[in-house]
Amino acid sequence: MTAWTKDELTKIASVEELRIASVRRDGTLRSPVTIWVVRQEDNLFVRSVNGPTAAWFRGTQESQEGRIWAGGVEKDVTFVAADHDLDDKIDAAYRAKYHRYAGRILNSVLTAGARSTTLNLVPRQARS
Repeated sequence: MTAWTKDELTKIASVEELRIASVRRDGTLRSPVTIWVVRQEDNLFVRSVNGPTAAWFRGTQESQEGRIWAGGVEKDVTFVAADHDLDDKIDAAYRAKYHRYAGRILNSVLTAGARSTTLNLVPRQARS
């Protein structure tokens, strides 16, 4: 399994948002969407504000593969369901990074529905 470099983690975690696209069954990328991302130790996590019914999230569940763009980094990733033992730490990461947003905006990534969609973005080697 490939790991994030320190440089990639720093660049991606420092940006406000990332673009994310999942891979379709035919191998092409879906249209990217823009979402928040947080770092927890040496991992990057995203959540669906609209829970598991969001189109972008459903796409991640089909192939579990996709691509992200953030902070000058473009990387192929595997979408791995996060360990729910980390939910409180990931919530804290969202609160720390996005604290300047009004309560209801920030709280949208802290709901039970959003927490249920927490994905760990695991870097992978690009396909040849």
